[in-house]
Amino acid sequence: MIHRSSDAMLAESTELPGPSSSSKPLLLRLQETLTSCSRLIESGDDDQSKETVSYLVNFLDSVSDAAVSKPENEDAKNNALEVLSETYRFLCSPSMDQSVIDALSFELPKPVSKFSAVSSECSEFARSIINQFIETSSPRDMLSILCEALASLSETFKSTACVSPLVSGLSKVILSIKRRHFEQVKVTIPVIIMALKTMSLESDDDITELENLFETAIGVADSIHSVSVKLEGIASEKLCALLGLYILGLYILQAKALVSVSPTYELSSWLPMTSKLASFLPYCGLSYLGLITGSDVDQMTKIVLEDDEDDYFSYLSNVNLGASLSVIWGQISDEVSQAAKEDLNVVKDELQNNQAKRWQAIGMLRHIFSSCDLPWELKRHSIDFLFCITNGNNSRKLDDEDSDCSCYITSLFSALQALTVVIIYASDSVLRRNAFEAIKRVLADIPTSQRFDILKALITNCDSSSMIAILLDLVREEMRTERSQRTSIETDEVSKDNNKACQTTLFWSASVLELVEFILRPPKGGPPVLPESGDAVLSALNLYRFVLITESAEKTNYTGVLSKDKLQKVYNEWLLPLRTLVTGIATENKSDHDQLAIDTVCALNPVELVLYRCIELVEEKLKHST
Repeated sequence: MIHRSSDAMLAESTELPGPSSSSKPLLLRLQETLTSCSRLIESGDDDQSKETVSYLVNFLDSVSDAAVSKPENEDAKNNALEVLSETYRFLCSPSMDQSVIDALSFELPKPVSKFSAVSSECSEFARSIINQFIETSSPRDMLSILCEALASLSETFKSTACVSPLVSGLSKVILSIKRRHFEQVKVTIPVIIMALKTMSLESDDDITELENLFETAIGVADSIHSVSVKLEGIASEKLCALLGLYILGLYILQAKALVSVSPTYELSSWLPMTSKLASFLPYCGLSYLGLITGSDVDQMTKIVLEDDEDDYFSYLSNVNLGASLSVIWGQISDEVSQAAKEDLNVVKDELQNNQAKRWQAIGMLRHIFSSCDLPWELKRHSIDFLFCITNGNNSRKLDDEDSDCSCYITSLFSALQALTVVIIYASDSVLRRNAFEAIKRVLADIPTSQRFDILKALITNCDSSSMIAILLDLVREEMRTERSQRTSIETDEVSKDNNKACQTTLFWSASVLELVEFILRPPKGGPPVLPESGDAVLSALNLYRFVLITESAEKTNYTGVLSKDKLQKVYNEWLLPLRTLVTGIATENKSDHDQLAIDTVCALNPVELVLYRCIELVEEKLKHST
C-alpha cells in the first residue's frame, strides 16, 4: 500500500519532458491527449471533452492490453510503465485545475487498474493514481466511482492484480468519509464481496496473488474499524454490525478460494490471515457461542437489515456459513481462537450441557457439511467439533417427555441430510466413517418421538441406494434398542405405566412397513430398479424379515406384520413381483460371460437369497393364519 510520501517519490522519479521534447511517439500521443483533455474540460466544452476523455480511456486500454496479451514482450511492458508514470506525473501537476481532476477521476480508475496485470511496478503506479484521485476529489464521489469500476472490472477482467488497487482505494476512501458512514459502507461491502467471489472462483491467478487480494480486503475491514471506534451510540453499533457481517463474508470466500485455486493447499498456510479475521470478532461483539448457535448473526442482521432489504445479504452469500467457519477455524488452531479471545473448551462444555443450544449448533454446522465448494479438511474438523459437543451420548440421558425439538427439526434434518452427502461423496474412508458416526450421534440427540420421522424423511428424500440401505439399517438398530427397552419395562414392575409402554413402541408400528413398501414397491409403481437399487432392496428385505421373525417369536403384532391382509399384500404385491424381476435378470445374464453380466449376477445373489427366505416365511404364516 503506497503512502503519500511514496506517491511523491514516484512523481519525482518519473518526471518526463513535455510534449514538444518527447522523442517517443507513444508518450507524445499520450501527452497531447492529456493536454487536450485538460484544455477542453477547463473551457467547458462538454461534448468535445467527453469525446477526448473517451479517446484517452481507449488509448490506455490498448497499451495495457498489448502488454498483458504478450507478457514476454519487454518493449510492451516498458511502454505500459512509461505511459502510466506519465499519466501520474500529469495528475500530480500543482497547476492542475480541479475540474480536470474531477472529470478524469470518473473515467481513469478502471483503465489504470488494468495496468496492474502487467507488472508490480505498474501496479504501484495504478495505486498511486487512484490515491491521487482520492486525495483531491470528493470521497463520496470516489466511493461510487471505485465501486462501479470494481463491479465492472471484476466481471470482465478476471485478474486479482487488477482488482486489488480498486479495493485498496476503497479502504482509503472509507477513512475519508465525513458523514453517513453506515450508509456508504453498506453500499460498498456487497461490491467488494462479489468481486472477491468472482476472483476466487474464476480467476486463473495463483494462490499468492489471491492471498494478496484478501490481505487488501482485510485492509477494508481495518478502515471500517478505524472509523467505527471514532463514532458513538447507534452509529458505532450499526457500523460495527456491518463490519462483523463483512468479516463472516471473508471467512466464506477464503475457504472457497482454497478449493478453487489450489485443492491441495494446506489450511495451515492461511492461519495468519484467519487469525487476523478472528481478531475483529471481539470488537464486533461476536462470541464463538453466539456464532455457532446463530444468535449473533440474527442480532447483526436485525441491526443492519431494513424492512425492505430482504435481498441485501444475497450479496454476502450465506453468513451463517461464515459464522460456523469462524468457530471451526478456532477448532483447527489455538492461534486463531486466541486471536478471537475465546476458550473453545468453555464453549464446548456449554453446548454439551445445553440441549437447545446444541441443536442450534448442529443446525449451523449443516452449512459447512452441505457446501459443495469447501475443502474436505474443513468438513473433517467440523465433524470433530460435533463429536466434542455430543460427547457422552447426551441424548440417552435425557427424558424424551421433557424434550421437544420441533422448532429445530428442519435444521437438524438438513444437517443429517448434509452428512449423508459427505458419506456418499467423500473419497477418504475415515471421513466417511466419521460422518456416519456423526449421523448416529445427531439422531441419538433427537427425542425418540421425532427420531423415526427424521429417519423416514431421510430415506424418502435420498437418491443413493447404498445410503438408503445404511439408513434402513439404522432403523433396524433403533427397533432393536426399543425392543430391549420394552423387555426391560415388562420385567420392571415399577415402570409398568402406559406412558412408557407407549414410548417403547414408537418404531414398532405400521410406519416401519410403509418404509419397506417405499423400497420394494416404489410410489412410481412397479418393482424397484435392479441392480441399481440392490443395496436398498436388500436392506429393506432384511428389515422386513427381522420384523416378521421378531413379532412371531414374541407373539406381538405392533406393526401389523402378522395380519392376514398384510401378509397377503406383502406376498402378492411386494415379494412375487420382485421374484419375477430377479429371476428374469438372472436368466438374461446367465449365458453372458462379460464382466458386466457377472457383476450383475453377483450383486443380485444376496438379494435373491433373502428374498426367497422372506417368501418362505410369509407362505408359512399364511398357512397358519385364520
